[in-house]
Amino acid sequence: MIPASGLTVLADPDRASLDIVFVHGFNGHPERTWTHKEGDAKHVNRGDDMDSLGPPSKIRKLNPFSNSLQNDGSVRAPVYWPRDLIPETVPNARVLTYGYDTHIRHWLGPPISKNTVYDISWDFLVALEAERRLDPLRPILFVAHSLGGIVVKEMLRRSNSCLLVQSHLHQIFDSTIGIMFFGTPHNGADPLGFLQHVAENVAKAAGFSANKQIVDTLLPSAERLRELRDEFGPMAHQQGWIIHSFQEQVGVKLLSGHKVVEDVSSYLNFPAIETTQHIGRDHMGMCRFTGLGDVEYRKVAAALCRMAGAVSTMHRIGETASLSDDQRQTLLDSLKFDQIDARHMTIKKGHAKTCKWLSTTPEYIQWLDAAKLGEHHGFLWIKGKPGTGKSTLMKYAHAQAKRTFKNRIVISFFFNARGEDLEKSTFGMYRSLLWQLLEQLPELQRVFDTLGTAVLKNNGSYQWSSETLKELFQNAIQQLGHRSLTCFIDALDECEERQIRDMVSFFEQIGDLVISNNIRFQVCFSSRHYPHITINKGVHLVLEGQEGHNQDITNYLDSELKIGHGKLAEEIRGEIQNKACGIFMWVVLVVEIMNKEHDGGRVHVLRKRLRDIPADLHELLRQILIRDCYNREELLLCMQWILFAKRPLRPEEFYYAVLSGVEASEIGPWNSEDITMEVIKKFILSSSKGLAEVTKSKDPTVQFIHESVTDFLVKENGLVGLFPDLKRNFPGQSHEQLKYCCLNYMGIDFSTPLQLGEDLPKASSGEGREMRELTGKLFPFFEYAVNFVLHHADVAEGLGISQTDFIQEFPLAIWINANNLIEKHDIRRYTLKASRLYILAATNSSNLIRMHPTNVTNGSYLSIEEERYGLPLFAARATGSNKALRAFIDLGIENHITSCKFRDIYNDFCSQGNSRGSLGRDFSFSKRKSILAHLTENGDSMLLAFLIELGTTLTDEKNKLGRTPFSLAAGLSHQDVVALLLENSTIDVNSRDNGGRTPLSWAAQTGRTAVVELFLQCDRVEVNSRDNNGWSPLCWAAQYGKVAVVHLFLRCDRVEVNSRDNAGRSPLSWAAQSGSVVVVQALLECDRVEVNSRDNAGRSPLSWAAAQSGSVVVVQALLECDRVEVDSRDNNGRTPLWYAVNDLDFRFKLENENAASLLLATGKVDPFAKDKDGISPLSLAESIKLALVAMSDPLDYLDSRPMAWTKIVESMHSCIEKAKVNDA
Repeated sequence: MIPASGLTVLADPDRASLDIVFVHGFNGHPERTWTHKEGDAKHVNRGDDMDSLGPPSKIRKLNPFSNSLQNDGSVRAPVYWPRDLIPETVPNARVLTYGYDTHIRHWLGPPISKNTVYDISWDFLVALEAERRLDPLRPILFVAHSLGGIVVKEMLRRSNSCLLVQSHLHQIFDSTIGIMFFGTPHNGADPLGFLQHVAENVAKAAGFSANKQIVDTLLPSAERLRELRDEFGPMAHQQGWIIHSFQEQVGVKLLSGHKVVEDVSSYLNFPAIETTQHIGRDHMGMCRFTGLGDVEYRKVAAALCRMAGAVSTMHRIGETASLSDDQRQTLLDSLKFDQIDARHMTIKKGHAKTCKWLSTTPEYIQWLDAAKLGEHHGFLWIKGKPGTGKSTLMKYAHAQAKRTFKNRIVISFFFNARGEDLEKSTFGMYRSLLWQLLEQLPELQRVFDTLGTAVLKNNGSYQWSSETLKELFQNAIQQLGHRSLTCFIDALDECEERQIRDMVSFFEQIGDLVISNNIRFQVCFSSRHYPHITINKGVHLVLEGQEGHNQDITNYLDSELKIGHGKLAEEIRGEIQNKACGIFMWVVLVVEIMNKEHDGGRVHVLRKRLRDIPADLHELLRQILIRDCYNREELLLCMQWILFAKRPLRPEEFYYAVLSGVEASEIGPWNSEDITMEVIKKFILSSSKGLAEVTKSKDPTVQFIHESVTDFLVKENGLVGLFPDLKRNFPGQSHEQLKYCCLNYMGIDFSTPLQLGEDLPKASSGEGREMRELTGKLFPFFEYAVNFVLHHADVAEGLGISQTDFIQEFPLAIWINANNLIEKHDIRRYTLKASRLYILAATNSSNLIRMHPTNVTNGSYLSIEEERYGLPLFAARATGSNKALRAFIDLGIENHITSCKFRDIYNDFCSQGNSRGSLGRDFSFSKRKSILAHLTENGDSMLLAFLIELGTTLTDEKNKLGRTPFSLAAGLSHQDVVALLLENSTIDVNSRDNGGRTPLSWAAQTGRTAVVELFLQCDRVEVNSRDNNGWSPLCWAAQYGKVAVVHLFLRCDRVEVNSRDNAGRSPLSWAAQSGSVVVVQALLECDRVEVNSRDNAGRSPLSWAAAQSGSVVVVQALLECDRVEVDSRDNNGRTPLWYAVNDLDFRFKLENENAASLLLATGKVDPFAKDKDGISPLSLAESIKLALVAMSDPLDYLDSRPMAWTKIVESMHSCIEKAKVNDA
């Protein structure tokens, strides 16, 4: 027995490539709706669920679905075609049916459900998503009967709205490939009344009366139905859904032979994607079939095969989202970054005898126990003090898992606070984890398809975001199926706390998800004890006190402490073990010290030396730094460069960075034969006193040997003992020093070795690339020095180190030439005329800008220069230099009372770093446009609000087409910009372009309701302005089918809804001709609209609709309105029927026959009515027929078949004759 509610899987082949989901209509049932009571012999006694269809004999007579006998006495079993026929028609399809409570009859039993269609559709969406989690990308095809189609449409609309919130529900929308409708009502001027009428017909056809109260509760509001009606079309076209609408061919006796849903309403009128076809049965019988040989089922089977066949040619997530293998590979490659495994590779491998204890701990065993996943959700968190060896233990656990976890995917990420941004952020972590997972399981790369092809930029790259990466990672995990995934994530404390809290919360959500879907997913975290983050479920392991951890130290000492094995040596080992307190890093440093003493023959001082070593790790580091005074300047610069460099330096960069501060006069081109990488590494070891190292990554950089060194130097100001002056302002003084290192390096002679001429070669040329490569080879620190000299000066200024002299003496021309030398893009090079302020804006040097407030008060930030972005203000905005931009704004509004609107916009910018529209990196300034034009075209409301706030004169000048910046903003739907300018009294809100069009006219054509509302709320706006053709804004909206905007105009009392253009035509006239039925219906619903308005030629809206092939649904909508005159005559005496017969397209398209038939069916038209030339619709049809029959060529000039078109004309003639008889 199929449950009456919820989803039921009817067929589930091993390798399903498609989900077909059946949805019944109101008062339907997930089984009975689709079941024919007497099937073909082939489907008798299937033995699966047939017993459920055969009730006791006393009841069977009353059950239309009970088993019956054939003439030969054999049983004819009912056919439930979703289960019995679909597996043979579409063998690769999984078949599901959905049931819900919508009984609309009078009921004397349990309480009736109060759910609306809105509620039902949401429950359906949630249930379907849950059912599909093992393969959420599998394509879906919906089959809906009657009002069940409304449920499907509303569900898809809800799914589409879940793109940003509850994004997992959006997958249903993306995976849908098509919908098959059986007798679904789609159209109607009054959608609520129309569906109520259909619901009542459904009840009558079934032999009972509908409970109006229940029907009213069930159906959504009229406004929501209008929204669904208006939004479904664009959604379906955008997604390229395949629509097949079956229409009932037979009426119902209980409805006096009428159909439950007439043909004009049971299709969507989407000719580009929709196929319509009749089923030779009534509304209830149209979705019930006797077997594979049923002639009506063959129609359905053919349509299903066509729609299902699209799966092989359409990507699994829809044609619009299809990606090729190369595109997927491009996206995969874009996830990887240079330092993706730098931290992991740099961590020293654990000693051969260490770390093995981990796999024997109860916590680790519990974590691996699949039976206990429900208790801990796959989480293990290892915690320990700084320096206890957590990272080494994690590296061991990761390696061990890859060796021993058979048939499991193992991935990892090791945070690195000393590395670049991607190494110490969850953004980098998500990129790394996703890359590893998709690299190991290439079949999961299809998750990229949810992004679609539009995400790829011209160069094939993609701008990733954390939210996108999280969604892709979660989708990939949901598709793991039977495979297991284990993640190791080390050093959470080396990432910003806010990011880690968000990441832990995200992983907890995944933990909940995989448990509910029976997916094996485990993650092992490691961190210090602080900051403390609580997880709801998980296993915790603390290193301190673990016997295995203490044994690791013992094993390490036995192996690495090279002081012999005598009594003294063993005592020293024991003292080191006790003094270490479990801090492995301390042991490593002490072992190095003791070995050095032993190698120097000073065995007798070992015990004393050990006693002199402080037990605290930071104190030990301090001792290492002050143990001698050799090369103190190198030591200080070494520490400063590692701590305060804008990015980690490569070894060769680091070498020359330090030399630039201590021996600048000796610097020249790098000779790698003399200064080898081995020499550089020795220099790094010596200058750092062993506290720095070169990472073992593809692109090695210099960093401290452990994060504890950073903690000691920064948090405890560890260099103060050697350099007392640093106590005052260590960070500020350090940046000041690094600034001078950069300046010194820029000051060396690089022109001669590079053989530079007066003009640089083009950046994009081969010569330009070779020049950059040679520069990097000879002067490895050059690029960093040029790019970040201003950065260090800016930070120093912010930390209280004055840069007044630096700015005045800064060698701007030298810097510009140097920057242009290393710049890869010609357009990003500067001219030698670029001002200091422009350069500071483009390099985000906010503190240096604030040094001179006159830069803003004298307006120099608005001075137009010969540079790409024109103004310093625009340079800051376009390059994303938000700090510089804030400096300009803060100085500009200083001592200025700002408006609430500006403060809201500015606060939004400060909190989010951007606004909805802004000048982008690709922006280029044109002197032919005003400042206002640039801002409005790019939608930069924040800068516009700033300039308005300062009282800046903004010229609203016209372009060659007569359009002002305000007009362009309106046409581009820049809502915030429009709102600002509407409030500005200097702006002409009704300015007219060369075609006489106003900004409102352009906004109406675009169709953005929020923008049009702003215009309608402004008293200064002329809402009925006419362009050179006499078109009003309402007319533009009507002509372009912008129904939501039309509704706005109709609700505004100031709008003339019957405004006439130069040809005397009204908005309804244009909407009727354009074929936009939703706009026509909206206009018909308004009592103020003159439905029979005549233009200068005397033609009515119905006349124009009748003449347009493909506008049958519009004709029907007009005919449903009692106020419409169906036989009106124009100035030539021609009626709508005359135009329906006469239209040229009539001879080649069948639709106009229907239009003429609709007119004739009203009984209100005169087929004999002659025009001024004496031609009636009847005589016109006859003449067309004769002309076509007279054609001798089997194909005419439009490739039409005369005999076929003769049939059409004869059909039209028959309709006219029938009307003639009826009139008689």
